[in-house]
Amino acid sequence: MKNNSIAVIGAGKWGQALHFALSQKQECLITSRTKRDIKNFVDLKTALDCEYLIIAIPAQEIRSWLKENFDFKGQKILVASKGIEASSGQFLNDIYADFVPDENIGFISGPSFAAEVIKGLPCALVLNSYSIKLYNEFSPFFPNFIKTYYSTDVIGAEVAGAYKNVLAIASGICEGLNLGKNAQASLIARGLVEMQRFGKYFGAKKSSFLGLSGAGDLFLTANSTMSRNFRVGLGLAANKNLQTILDELGEVAEGVKTAQAIWNLSQKHGIYTPIANEVYEILKGKTPQESLKDLLRN
Repeated sequence: MKNNSIAVIGAGKWGQALHFALSQKQECLITSRTKRDIKNFVDLKTALDCEYLIIAIPAQEIRSWLKENFDFKGQKILVASKGIEASSGQFLNDIYADFVPDENIGFISGPSFAAEVIKGLPCALVLNSYSIKLYNEFSPFFPNFIKTYYSTDVIGAEVAGAYKNVLAIASGICEGLNLGKNAQASLIARGLVEMQRFGKYFGAKKSSFLGLSGAGDLFLTANSTMSRNFRVGLGLAANKNLQTILDELGEVAEGVKTAQAIWNLSQKHGIYTPIANEVYEILKGKTPQESLKDLLRN
């Protein structure tokens, strides 16, 4: 293992943005399943030999990727993925726990569109970990245009990062149906309460949902066509087929699978999640107009 070396695993838009940001202060490698014409692109083995790793692969692929590719050799890891595994209902930190000790892993959260990060525009991120030592080792890697904060609320960051994508779909539907800004603001505000309620059940701190990880990321993702999940909502409001929407996106919209995971968990544990439930029903074929009526009635 090469000491003090750093690599990004996953070369989607977010992975490339993080690679750009981290390359401002030091050499940063990057890898993905398919070769890309990116500076310092390397094979997976070379990347995994680095002491510090940023993993930015889709949430639903993480378990299989770890089983097939990862061998823990003391690496320090930041997870840049956001989602809940649909097949099991497990949070990402639960999945990683089988492969990496708690003191060697952290989770990135906060409002951060890749398109703005790759332009060097300012933003703030939270590095969530049970280890302050890990935060202190990773934070100097980030460039001056990214301010980092530390939190120990890993589950809060996980819930917020996953849930906001589902709420962004709902907000995109609201926009697409031309329901107005009053309705959209109400939806986002109630969505924040719903997200917090869901997180509280699993032990998250209330403060996480009022800061960058929760409100910050939600307000960003649920208000812009730069958000893939928001664009999914726009497509659903236009009565497009889900597969057509995803094909047009050409990228992973994590909220689609996460909606299923939240629905399953809320049914299992009796958590009141009306907005997420309606998003799940719409993704299964219910019309947005029917969902609107049900939300207003219940």
